[in-house]
Amino acid sequence: MKLLDLIKELDIISINGNTDLEIDEIQHDSRKIKKNSLFVALEGFTVDGHKYITQAVDSGACAVIAKKNINLDRDVTIIRVNNTRIALAKVASTFYDEPSKKLGIIGVTGTNGKTTTTYLIDAVFKAEGKNVGIIGSIGNIINGKLYKSKNTTPESLELQKILNQMVESKVEICTMEASSHALELHRVDYCEFDIGVFTNLTVDHLDYHKTLENYLNAKIKLFYKTNKCNIINIDDEYGEVIVKEISKLGVKVLTYGIEKDADIYATNIEYRGEGVKFRLNTPNDSIDITMNMPGLFTVYNALAAACCGIAYNISLPTIKKGLELIKGVAGRFETVPTNRDFTVIIDSAHTPDSLKKALETIEQFAKGRRIIVFGAGGDRDRSKRAAMGEIVAKNSDFCIITSDNPRTENPERIIQEVERGVKKVSNNYVSIIDRREAIKYAIKNSKTNDVILLAGKGHENYIIIGREKKPFNEREIVMEALCELDEGN
Repeated sequence: MKLLDLIKELDIISINGNTDLEIDEIQHDSRKIKKNSLFVALEGFTVDGHKYITQAVDSGACAVIAKKNINLDRDVTIIRVNNTRIALAKVASTFYDEPSKKLGIIGVTGTNGKTTTTYLIDAVFKAEGKNVGIIGSIGNIINGKLYKSKNTTPESLELQKILNQMVESKVEICTMEASSHALELHRVDYCEFDIGVFTNLTVDHLDYHKTLENYLNAKIKLFYKTNKCNIINIDDEYGEVIVKEISKLGVKVLTYGIEKDADIYATNIEYRGEGVKFRLNTPNDSIDITMNMPGLFTVYNALAAACCGIAYNISLPTIKKGLELIKGVAGRFETVPTNRDFTVIIDSAHTPDSLKKALETIEQFAKGRRIIVFGAGGDRDRSKRAAMGEIVAKNSDFCIITSDNPRTENPERIIQEVERGVKKVSNNYVSIIDRREAIKYAIKNSKTNDVILLAGKGHENYIIIGREKKPFNEREIVMEALCELDEGN
């Protein structure tokens, strides 16, 4: 594609060089540059792409999009723009022939529940016979094949490439997790969304957003990108704020909930150890749903998915069929088969609210103690650590504080910050820095009917210590601990 065509609608400050160039590919990583590439210099949290422009040109880049004033004594075209992230999103969309216009995209945003909700939406559309795809934290799914992904929502270049792959694979509906970072950093710019879904908002990512108001405003950006329907959890206190703001946009709004007056709502909720049953109510009809996943949060996630089906005129029996087919989502309140008289559950809960909801769900069916192994991520929002500890201490019988991707922080210091919250409520805890040993401690000290929750890592099969990502599979560690338990008896 010609460079001139790629940059047509950019907010350009200046152009220095020839724009009648053939561009074979676009890159924002200088290490991946090939001949006839366009290099877009992004300013990241730790790395500034402008420092690698010379390297990119040496590797074959014939054109560069930059924000800063660059002087190169080389035969290369330099395009200066006000924001290179917006520019990357635009040129990527153009390069891949605007794929978001060729399939229906449903964006799901919120602090908790995004992943499970995307899988439930996916199931509803599968039941309708649609070819579906998912983009999210577990990975990207195209035609049933899982492709690993670095970010919950990929960078705009990778995102447009994935959407193009979906178009080529005849995907009709793509359900995407739209993280606050992605919305704030323009990763989903130039994506046309049919539907936006809001699950909830609680304290998280304040290391980046600084305030809850900024965090909320980042989430709201999704609902300015939709053209068919916006679906909002009205029971969440911020759901009402969002509805008030977006009602003026001229896009249909569907609300869902349990406690407040909503368009789509649940009644007759029955909690069970293996799942939850409820009645799904719409303005025109209702139907009983039996989910194979437990907890109140499952009801909310299912309501969100049902709203998406309703927005596409899918019948209630088909919505029921899709929701009831889902047996669970990897790392989302996932029960590990142990063949023992105690239960082990793996969940991604890593905020005060999600930890509380997970433990409250366990309380609905636990006959023994609620034991939780948890920690807080390093180089991330420190403000929530003590709150996490306090919530866990209030809602569990015994807790084990440990590491959860400490990254470049001292894991001992992270644990001490979590401990401050725990100590406000209880002294019934231990701290074990090594997460493997913490999991084994929980299992070796379990009793009949205990429920052990391994919180924080969910589907992840690694742990990040320093800058190194090390293999770490909690399911395998549980099996190791069970074997050691047998050997000790």
